Amino acid sequence: MTYSVTKRKFDVVIVGAGGSGMRASLQLARAGLNVAVLSKVFPTRSHTVAAQGGIGASLGNMNEDNWHYHFYDTVKGGDWLGDQDAIEFMCREAPNVVYDLEHMGMPFDRNADGTIYQRPFGGHTANYGEKAVERACAAADRTGHAMLHTLYQQNVKAKTSFFVEWMALDLIRDADGDVIGVTALEMETGDVHILQAKTTLLATGGAGRIFAASTNAYINTGDGLGMAARAGIPLQDMEFWQFHPTGVAGAGVLLTEGCRGEGAILINGNGERFMERYAPTLKDLAPRDFVSRSMDQEIKEGRGCGPNKDYLLLKLDHLGAETIMKRLPSVLEIGHNFANVDITKEPIPVVPTIHYQMGGIPTNIHGQVVTQNAENKSEVVNGLYAVGECSCVSVHGANRLGTNSLLDLLVFGRAAGNHIVEFNKQSKAHKPLPADAADLPLARLARLDGASSGEYAQDVANALRASMQHHAGVFRTQAILDEGVVQIAEMRKRVEAINLKDKSKVFNTARIEALEVENLIEVAQATIISAAARHESRGAHSVAEYGDTPENPLGRNDTEWLRHTLWHKEGNRLSYKPVQMKPLTVDSIALKTRTF
Repeated sequence: MTYSVTKRKFDVVIVGAGGSGMRASLQLARAGLNVAVLSKVFPTRSHTVAAQGGIGASLGNMNEDNWHYHFYDTVKGGDWLGDQDAIEFMCREAPNVVYDLEHMGMPFDRNADGTIYQRPFGGHTANYGEKAVERACAAADRTGHAMLHTLYQQNVKAKTSFFVEWMALDLIRDADGDVIGVTALEMETGDVHILQAKTTLLATGGAGRIFAASTNAYINTGDGLGMAARAGIPLQDMEFWQFHPTGVAGAGVLLTEGCRGEGAILINGNGERFMERYAPTLKDLAPRDFVSRSMDQEIKEGRGCGPNKDYLLLKLDHLGAETIMKRLPSVLEIGHNFANVDITKEPIPVVPTIHYQMGGIPTNIHGQVVTQNAENKSEVVNGLYAVGECSCVSVHGANRLGTNSLLDLLVFGRAAGNHIVEFNKQSKAHKPLPADAADLPLARLARLDGASSGEYAQDVANALRASMQHHAGVFRTQAILDEGVVQIAEMRKRVEAINLKDKSKVFNTARIEALEVENLIEVAQATIISAAARHESRGAHSVAEYGDTPENPLGRNDTEWLRHTLWHKEGNRLSYKPVQMKPLTVDSIALKTRTF
């Protein structure tokens, strides 16, 4: 099949129209830059729309709070792997980006005095861990929905150009290693386009669809990570995947942590509020990795619910129907639609479900993508930025604090936008395109179109997801991880042999799915290789062999493993880089343990 390749020029091309992509594009469009935003779906269907609980910011509207407490909670919740300079930047900027949204017209819930309503959330404390604090700025349990629509409206006002139902294929790098644009597939026509740009920004979201049970949308296939890996850019800290404690059992649909922030409690098959045993201070509002492992422990020890004792219950009925309908209307609907439960009268079955990737494309606080040179010092990849869940500026460390995901999108989306505006003031001309700019994506498409035998893309994808679910779940063992390394390596061969029965061009969803699987395999291999190599338990990476000993109850090995992992596609190898540890040190008395 022959593909026509057209060329267009922009100041900036943004891949992804979720919260981070649209926050960045808003800064750029307001500055008068020519911006193209590519999205596989209509912008307001991006996965940010599913975020429920809130945006973390130390406004102090409900009680005393400040950014130092937020900083402390983020460092501690991330089990020391977060870069503290980036965390400080994010926590200091948090109130500013929330007030920005408020001034754009975002419909936050309000207190009686008119200030923004804030609810408690897991792991958020005042006075350095002494008590839970209200820090999550919320619009009922539809915060992501309100935020995404607010940003879209502002982008329409600023005349941002959206390319809807376009899939980015590969980055274009020149002989200097600079990124000078992307190639993309227009779904409506099946044509390939070269989008040349002074700056390219990846905002493609997470890749939770490498797992069988996930709260992620079906579009979350790690496209930005796959593009980066194929372009020779390493992926950072991919062993760390957060399991959200309260996915609907059997459906995986998320029930926001805001449920527990409003007062919901987890109970086991004996009717016990079991989190009191594991986290006497914060109880159900302990960090997500801690709650998820506690839940898994209850199930493994036979205190689960149901005929197979394989789930637990989230109890909300004691909050009262009026509070539920005011603060948690979406959760009420989810209970009806996905569990056949009226949460105003009965508890809802829940299990830990994959939710968020802490790793991604390594960046600095300006959103610039960075790699490590021979002296293990960071070097910027000119022309390339990444923000949001696909990036790893490492504010989340080994376990993201609830509400910091939406905050991450806003803080670093805006920061990248500001930095790109300054860059474009200095750079007046586009760098020339190399002659082979479209060769890689055209070769990938030619292989798919030329295959006369092979497997269906979704059969391969489902096998990959089942393997990752088994080999990289909530609790891991070294033997299971090592087995996963072998299985995923074999899976790559199956990905390379996918066959398209439908060779047509117009809206060929089978071709899109096959291209997505090529991104999924990069993320899956980065995850399993990185996880098998990390011989400790830290944050969301919990390995049975490393932990629960009198000498080291946490299983953390700061001497050998207080470092970031970098997975390189070329050679399927790992390298490491240090964690930025100032101003706090790992010996700080207040942060030595992870008791809650």
